[in-house]
Amino acid sequence: QVQLVESGGGLVQPGGSLRLSCVASGSWFSILDTGWYRQAPGKERELVARITHGGSTNYADSVKGRFTISRDTVKDTVYLQMNSLKPEDTANYYCNANFLITRATRGTSWGPGTQVTVSS
Repeated sequence: QVQLVESGGGLVQPGGSLRLSCVASGSWFSILDTGWYRQAPGKERELVARITHGGSTNYADSVKGRFTISRDTVKDTVYLQMNSLKPEDTANYYCNANFLITRATRGTSWGPGTQVTVSS
């Protein structure tokens, strides 16, 4: 199984930047893709950005041009660089990974989340 732990959240002023990290540990055959989701109070959880095993990325329209997802395969870490932050980016941010436990068995894991608050 894959365990995920996020870090890097905090309080930042509008226009500021934060970098979130998601570290994977445990055992797996292959990680298929890793994504960042967020959930604000009273709202549904939404996809922010995702990166595939092959390195392809996709972003929510609301963060395109401001957020960048990247990874360090040596450190088993995925990052979310968030620039030009807006108050509406305030949410709990979660890391998710879809992976193969064996060649034939899939799994998915979520981290506990990290809070991002954008406020003056």
